[in-house]
Amino acid sequence: MTEVIRVRGRGLLNAQIAGELSMSVATVQAHVFRLLAKLEAANRVQVALLVHDAGLP
Repeated sequence: MTEVIRVRGRGLLNAQIAGELSMSVATVQAHVFRLLAKLEAANRVQVALLVHDAGLP
């Protein structure tokens, strides 16, 4: 899930993340769903901002 956080922080779409990390789109969607819940983020933009603010690449 850590890799999904980093790649999501770059603003990639689920299909792009799946291709880059060699996983299915459904797996990426599940990870993103869990990220939103764990970070208590309302949307993907908030996740990207949190990743950026944390200084993750």
